[in-house]
Formats: sequence, C-alpha cells, structure tokens
Amino acid sequence: MSDPQLLHLLQLVSPALPVGAYAYSQGLEYAVELGHISDRAAAQQWIGGVMRHTLARLDLPLLNRLYGGWLRDDLATVQQWNQFAQAARESAEFELEDVQMGRALMRLLSDLELPQAKAWPVKDPVSFVTAFALAGVYWQIDLATLRRGFCWSWLENQVAAATKLVPLGQTDGQRLLLALMDSVDQCCQQSDAVADEHLGAGLPALAIISAQHECQYSRLFRS
Repeated sequence: MSDPQLLHLLQLVSPALPVGAYAYSQGLEYAVELGHISDRAAAQQWIGGVMRHTLARLDLPLLNRLYGGWLRDDLATVQQWNQFAQAARESAEFELEDVQMGRALMRLLSDLELPQAKAWPVKDPVSFVTAFALAGVYWQIDLATLRRGFCWSWLENQVAAATKLVPLGQTDGQRLLLALMDSVDQCCQQSDAVADEHLGAGLPALAIISAQHECQYSRLFRS
C-alpha cells in the first residue's frame, strides 16, 4: 500500500474522525454495571468474544460485500447489504448507533467531494460499514488492509470505553490492546469464510444487555 492510501486509512480510523464513535460502548457500559466486567482480564474476555462472534460474523463480512459492490459501482448490491446491516442490529440502540455514525461519515465524505457520497439519497439511512467501504474504495485502500483498519478502530473504541468504565489505567488499556491485537487478523480471516446464509451476530446476551442499557439510570455512553 502506497503512502497516500496508508494516510487515508489512518484518517478513517483516527479517533478524530467526526462520526461520534467515542459516544458508544456497544453494551459494554451495562455489562460493567451488571458486574460482568470488573478488571482487565474480564474486559479482554468480553471484547474478544464480541470481536469473534459479532464483528467477524457480521460487520467484517458485510464490509467485504459492500466493498465489492462499490468497486463495481453496483448500487443494487450496496443497497441490499446496507439494508441487511441495519436489519441485523439486535436492539434499538445498536441500530441507532449504526445509522447515526453512517450518516455522519457519509455527510463527511460528501463534504470531501466523493461523488457517490454526494449522490446518496439524503432520506435513505446508511450503515456505518457502508460508508466506510465507500471511503476505502474511493481512496484505493485494498480490502484486506481496510478490514484491519475497521477492526482496529472498533477495538480501540472498546478499549477506550473500558478504560473509562471498568475503570482501567492507561497502561492496562495498552496491555489490553496488545493482548487482543492478534485477534484483529484472526477475525478478518474468519470473515472470509462466512457465507451469505450465515451472516449475523451470535451473542444473544449482548443484545439483551444492549436493550437493558436503554433504561440504565445513569450512563456515560449512548449504547
């Protein structure tokens, strides 16, 4: 990958990207509230499990398909998997997070003059993974590298949330990233083997916790 593509990838996965990812914990906040996560070891088990059973089985396989659709300029395929992504979110919070971040990224890409983003119908909800795939295709980031970036960005956000919520010290946060680093490539490889009929998240308890988070009395995060 050449320097311009690498820099564009870093731009996409940066915490400074104005999509609001920092505002979401994806159920981790309520898991801490329930006492499921109280130290670094438990946080590693929780985040690693979500990576393997949700990210590797839903978001990353969808990124593969959406990347191909944008690359071929096949808008019917893009719309099909974009709608699937939203339908697969198992709670109102997960769906709201997905479309709010997707809308923010698509709006940013439109402001940055990406033609496909400017042409996206304003009233049509867009999944975050759909907009992320478009950016990768437009900036000519190869799919394997884009997947790693997507997975790393998700992992970094989860660790940042755990650092605040458990709470963990900054050094423990870095230890957690190091411990889960190998899982990034494993999840990306796992996503290649997921057939269309097997797409979907595989953690029912996470869906329940996300729904319970909607009525948590006091919270820092939106999901």
